[in-house]
Amino acid sequence: MTGRLAAAALALAAAAAHAQETPAARSLAASCASCHGTDGHSATKEVASLAGLQKDYIVAQMKAFRDGARPATIMHQLAKGYSDAQIEQLADYFSRRPR
Repeated sequence: MTGRLAAAALALAAAAAHAQETPAARSLAASCASCHGTDGHSATKEVASLAGLQKDYIVAQMKAFRDGARPATIMHQLAKGYSDAQIEQLADYFSRRPR
């Protein structure tokens, strides 16, 4: 019985994590895939993997790109297209991906 209870608890935890993932967040994150890889797993060392990074870190970096505080080749241009709410969604999405 204890094994079934543990399995049920794990299933509920997984369902709760996926329940917070919205189609809007997945759609926003899809635009990052060409450079940062599917679900934030970059294929090269030159481009940062986003999966599993802290949400606050991602938010801070995106806003720094957007506001011109962090130099970049392309990210400063891309980040200007995102609202604060969209940056929060992206950061939440990538912070929930396994490293």
